[in-house]
Amino acid sequence: MDLFEYMREQNTEKEAPLASRLRPTTLEEVVGQEHIIGKDKLLYRAIKADKLSSVLFYGPPGTGKTTLAKVIAGATSAQFVQINATSAGKKDMEEVVKQAKDLAGMYGRRTILFIDEIHRFNKGQQDYLLPFVEDGTVILIGATTENPYFEVNGALLSRSVIFELRPLTTENIVTLLKRAVTDKEKGMGVYEADADEDALFFLAEIAGGDARMALNAIELGILTTDRGEDGRIHITKQVAEECIQKRAVRYDKTGDNHYDTISAFIKSMRGSDPDAAVYYLARMLYAGEDIKFIARRIMICAAEDVSNADPMALVLATSASQAIERIGMPEAQIILSQAATYVASAPKSNSAVNAVYEATRAVKEEKIQTIPPHLQDAHYKSAGKLGRGTGYKYAHDYENHYVEQQYLPDELVGRRFYIPSGNGYEKEIRKYFEKIKGEKF
Repeated sequence: MDLFEYMREQNTEKEAPLASRLRPTTLEEVVGQEHIIGKDKLLYRAIKADKLSSVLFYGPPGTGKTTLAKVIAGATSAQFVQINATSAGKKDMEEVVKQAKDLAGMYGRRTILFIDEIHRFNKGQQDYLLPFVEDGTVILIGATTENPYFEVNGALLSRSVIFELRPLTTENIVTLLKRAVTDKEKGMGVYEADADEDALFFLAEIAGGDARMALNAIELGILTTDRGEDGRIHITKQVAEECIQKRAVRYDKTGDNHYDTISAFIKSMRGSDPDAAVYYLARMLYAGEDIKFIARRIMICAAEDVSNADPMALVLATSASQAIERIGMPEAQIILSQAATYVASAPKSNSAVNAVYEATRAVKEEKIQTIPPHLQDAHYKSAGKLGRGTGYKYAHDYENHYVEQQYLPDELVGRRFYIPSGNGYEKEIRKYFEKIKGEKF
């Protein structure tokens, strides 16, 4: 490294955003994630002993994945190399592998390769790494905001320990903000600023577990707020509110947050909790989820979980789906709210689901070829000669528009697929069957 490169790195570090400058350099400085870096935990012991194996850090933005990698870089005697999957290619990895082999051969020194956003690598790029991770040429540290079980090569997963980082608590972020305001070396301490407690808690709450967002906000506040009569910068709650205009919702339409939120939404409707259902609906809408996707899930829930216990649920859900396409946002949120709360509040039954699943199992597993002759089509010329449709009883010719006759194939006579639950309107269905068939459920 020449003098000019050294000066450029020094200037870059000084001008870096607060969140970058304030990154811890030791485990003791890390805030939060005690479940994986507590003193009795595996990761803590591995870092302290410099015996780290390949790991994957998985969690939402701003929870400390890159921070932990930097801490490892400062604590290890191994060569530490960092690349970002959004810009790196196969040539970059080939160069890292070559240097790692040379370093191991000449000096017996290990190489740790940190790949930020590893989920951005395609299958071929991940496959290239596999043999070098397997034989120990490099120790891999991967960081990803996506579920690694979906996005990372299964062979790499099997050779790595996965650590899930959790969103930082409000208290964790307040601790970091206080450090940012007072630290004169890496923080904003030289600006002689004060931050009110309610301002700090506001920023910590609204950041939603993302430390980077809170730190960016406090930095913006300090840099743009005029000094008071006492010569100091005062960060009030009003200043804090101006620095973050909208709460960040951890939501990625193609990732875990998408699936977790829609899962919670559906389960809340199924569980007859309209309050939770409308909360998750609002959360999806706030994050910009496709309203047609939400409407489809409400229709499915209406058929799957309400079904004949309230036949109007599917009618309403389907009407809502049509209405939102004609109206659009923001009014579509009202229609979706009506549909979601109706489905959540309706009596529940999965009898229709069980019926079709059981019938499908019978179709797949049981060798049944016959259809009772009296149910077969009798409209073509030779049907009568073949006995097709002969003896069929037309239900409307009988009392209550019902007549007892065989409908199921011979092999399934007496089998029940649809058993009304007895909830909501299915009580009436039970009563009807008891009346016309004398059946008891």
